[in-house]
Amino acid sequence: DHAKRIMAGAGAENAQHPGWLAGLPVSIKDLTDVAGVRTTYGSPIFRDHVPTASHPLVERIEALGGIVIGKSNTPEFGAGGSTFNEVFGRTRNPWNTALTCAGSTGGGAVSVATGEAWLAHGTDHAGSLRRPGTYCSVVGLRPSPGRVTRGAPNNLFSPLSVQGPMGRCVADVALFLDTMAGWDIRDPLTYEAPAVAYGASLAPRPLRIAFTADFNGALPVDRETRAICEAAVQRFTEAGCTVEHAAPELAELQEAFLVLRSQQFVVDRELQLQSHRDLLKPDIIWNTERGLAATPSRLAWAERERAAWYRRLTTFFGRFDVLVTPGAATPAFDVMLRHPESVAGKKLENYMAASMLNASITLAGCPAVAVPAGFDQYGRPVGLQVAAPPRQDARALMAAAMFEAITGLDRMLPIDPRPGVVPPVEAAA
Repeated sequence: DHAKRIMAGAGAENAQHPGWLAGLPVSIKDLTDVAGVRTTYGSPIFRDHVPTASHPLVERIEALGGIVIGKSNTPEFGAGGSTFNEVFGRTRNPWNTALTCAGSTGGGAVSVATGEAWLAHGTDHAGSLRRPGTYCSVVGLRPSPGRVTRGAPNNLFSPLSVQGPMGRCVADVALFLDTMAGWDIRDPLTYEAPAVAYGASLAPRPLRIAFTADFNGALPVDRETRAICEAAVQRFTEAGCTVEHAAPELAELQEAFLVLRSQQFVVDRELQLQSHRDLLKPDIIWNTERGLAATPSRLAWAERERAAWYRRLTTFFGRFDVLVTPGAATPAFDVMLRHPESVAGKKLENYMAASMLNASITLAGCPAVAVPAGFDQYGRPVGLQVAAPPRQDARALMAAAMFEAITGLDRMLPIDPRPGVVPPVEAAA
């Protein structure tokens, strides 16, 4: 009925808004309430939950002409690098259905890649818009904290988790960000939308681009992914940009991220751990119990590490306009796995260890766009992550649009899901 009202002209008073969607179909991640629509958060605890009110962001999307056609699958409470849960099962990669679409906005990425939806809403904590974007060869933007309302979650004052857009091309993502952006009294981190629309800010200009595959050797990265990304970033020079291999030091950032992430899990999941432990998946329990075990001194150390990283990265941005990395440390892996067991032959200590290319950007509060960059020898998508200084979302989008115009990879979508097999795991060098 809501879709029929929009098509009949309801909401047309907003037609001059820069984010006017004019009836475009949109998928909403199943972490976000849509009134009257079953919303499970990927958890058996909420298997039959039907909210009576929509999330503020859904209200904004619908008011600006978007048609919510369905909910997209997510890992339980958004925790995990592969999209599966006990309510709806596994979401598979459309380029090879034997592989994962990543997580946690995996369902959204698939809905866009296959043409089920024109735009997908998602969330991002440690790459949840960027890694599915990379694995499914679509564009995913993690906006700056406060750019898009999160509604009124219990972690209101934490900048780690954000809401954001996904689409087949950068222009679509910019349009969707214009729809989403703006101040919301319910979210204390939000601020007003920019005077110039994101969709009107994509005109290219030469940029100073820094590229790192692994932050000076600190992170393991699949060797073919590394080679593809190193070749891809050089294509920026075709638009008059300069490209230099450079990166700030991560230092102890990986451990600091796990400490701060687990603290947020305590805020979000401690009460459910007490009341429904038997219905929570191991990843949720691990994150929450890690946070409960953290001492005040350890939390203070992690905050100091985050502050030091922010200072290093913002100083680095004094020399460069954007920082480019691989969109993910590995290509898509077996859909039956919770996470890759190793990267470049190095065994991972925990399921978050493959996420630091993305999580490092999260911790600094920077915007970052995942943009398709090509395919590996097995046909798996590979992408770049383009990060800009805090609140410079327009710059990140402009750089991604410049790269997209050079490669033309956005024209490969949509696709029909393709069967395949799991490629061999990369051995140690």
